[in-house]
Amino acid sequence: MDFGFILTIFLIGFIGSFISGMLGIGGSIIKYPMLLYIPPMLGFAAFTAHEVSGISAVQVFFATIGGVWAYRKGGYLNKSLITYMGASILIGSFIGGYGSKLMSEAGINLIYGILALIAAVMMFIPKKGIDDIPLDQVTFNKWIAATLSLIVGVGAGIVGAAGAFLLVPIMLVVLKIPTRMTIASSLAITLISSIGATVGKVTTGQVDWGPAAVMVIASLIASPIGAILGKKVNTKVLQIILAVLILATAINIWMDIL
Repeated sequence: MDFGFILTIFLIGFIGSFISGMLGIGGSIIKYPMLLYIPPMLGFAAFTAHEVSGISAVQVFFATIGGVWAYRKGGYLNKSLITYMGASILIGSFIGGYGSKLMSEAGINLIYGILALIAAVMMFIPKKGIDDIPLDQVTFNKWIAATLSLIVGVGAGIVGAAGAFLLVPIMLVVLKIPTRMTIASSLAITLISSIGATVGKVTTGQVDWGPAAVMVIASLIASPIGAILGKKVNTKVLQIILAVLILATAINIWMDIL
């Protein structure tokens, strides 16, 4: 790897992980298309969809560690929510990550596009009053949370994305979890999810370790910075940023598929 290629991968990892920490997502919703399209645009060798999903899976694991650490105080981490959704998504992501070896690159991109489109639609559904609920009085349907997490885990494991870009809309729209608790708990759930996806990708030889190491270093630096900023930004602004990013990514992926 030459310096230009390393710098490109580092910047992709830094930007994605900063957004990851700020919005409570693993960052693959941003880094997946960036890794797929930016290196060849700059004259570097292109990654395959399998390589991108493998690198993303490993990177997400470390990005979410940094984000969770930054949110560990203040009552933002809902332990019950993390337990139910985390256990379910771990099972699903391992199944998806391991099974993705049997899928074509077009199939992987199609799954990613479908998930991003669903997430984009959900993010534009009104979420009135959820941020008025005190954090110590938050309740949710545990079975719905666990079932949806399992489904998300299978799909997200296939693309190495850990599923946070779909978990966040589910937690906001379906489970009615306040925005900052959603962001913090989503990072913890994504951390658990990324274990399954990462094991699946590593055991099937889908990880390019050089670029993955560069992305990990960027993640450990940028994710905590993003989380600290996320605590200070208005929750409506955070929702809008996430909605726009998911919509833009969905459009980009579907343009490529079609």
